[in-house]
Amino acid sequence: MSFSPALSIYMALSARASGYAERKLAARLDAGKEDAERLDERRGIAGRPRPDGPLIWFHAASVGESLSLLELIRRMADERPDAHFLVTTGTVTSAEVMAARLPKNAFHQFVPVDVVPYIRRFLDYWKPDMAIWTESEFWPALICETDARNIPMVLINARMSKSSHDRWRFLRGMARNLVERFGEAHVQDDLTAGYLRRLGLPADRLHVTGTLKEGAAALPCDEDERTRMASHLNGRPVWLAASTHEGEEEKVLEAHEAALRSNPRLLLVLVPRHPHRGDEIAGMIGQGKCTMARRSAGEIPAPDTQIYLADTLGELGLWYRLAPISFVGGSMEPIGGHNPFEPAALGSAILHGPYVTNFVDIFQRLTEAQASRLVSSPASLAEAVNDLLNPDKAAAQAHAAWEVCSSGADATDRALDMLFEKLDQPKRIAS
Repeated sequence: MSFSPALSIYMALSARASGYAERKLAARLDAGKEDAERLDERRGIAGRPRPDGPLIWFHAASVGESLSLLELIRRMADERPDAHFLVTTGTVTSAEVMAARLPKNAFHQFVPVDVVPYIRRFLDYWKPDMAIWTESEFWPALICETDARNIPMVLINARMSKSSHDRWRFLRGMARNLVERFGEAHVQDDLTAGYLRRLGLPADRLHVTGTLKEGAAALPCDEDERTRMASHLNGRPVWLAASTHEGEEEKVLEAHEAALRSNPRLLLVLVPRHPHRGDEIAGMIGQGKCTMARRSAGEIPAPDTQIYLADTLGELGLWYRLAPISFVGGSMEPIGGHNPFEPAALGSAILHGPYVTNFVDIFQRLTEAQASRLVSSPASLAEAVNDLLNPDKAAAQAHAAWEVCSSGADATDRALDMLFEKLDQPKRIAS
């Protein structure tokens, strides 16, 4: 394995960084970015007993990455009922989503801060039989300490942006040392494969398999609630603004006011990416001309309600089923966009802004198939919504998106085959 002076320095500093880590945790707690009751997990202190038997550890950065694992974990659990599955993430929102969605024999813990004593405590307690990284969040101490225990490590659903590659390029020796530790990597696209090769991952370990999001099960919903809401809406035209971020709601509201001039009965369902922004967005809506109902307050839209603020967590599956038109947020501001396969799998026509770097290959395929539509301003968003209120146009676009979504579902099958093969290999003896 290649030697990296930069990595050696990082590991030496990480071994002595507990005080710094505690100050960072305290600041994050004050900012609402940590769960006070589970803060010890960030120190590597387990929040529950380790189950007996094989333990397979998945690490994901945040909500989107962890959701892409659910179908994979469910199928692994079906085939290996003796195994348990530990999923680590670093955000409070992802922990809430995982608590509601993980299948039997799977559980969530917060990933420890990248400080050697915390990570050793974490690994000594959990003793995973395999470590599976998703996307490309490389924490050096976490990777090195896991490898030091001869725990097989693989990278799945890997995606690397140009900016991330460029940052690692200035620490190429460290990057090479880290990526060489992965026994195999399944990557989403040729661009990521090229980046990882340049950083030092051997080409014979790289496989371009597409994204696990294509093989993921459709987002769930409460069928009784779907029936109730559909009956209550009573055929009203509806469009959805999903997973919006700061700076986008103003544009969505302006577009909706414009669309209402042509379709006075039109209802906007507005779902912010972070529900805790509900009060802020409600205040924004209140300054405009539209009437509003708010889901977190237990309200339902009346016949004259023009905006339904769905500031709740875990209900996108409901809204994608009810809305034939969906604007995918995170794309009108330089966020990078969110997963378009979620609306595609549920029959909703897709609109998106120009900032889709997180899913650029997927949106390119959707565009080529005329399965999504780019909007760049409130006026163009309003125009697209009004156009797609024609049921035939919305259905044609949604069907095209569904076909693109379905075409790459073998990524999950290939990941499963690889993981079972690695899991069944004889265990290495730690040196």
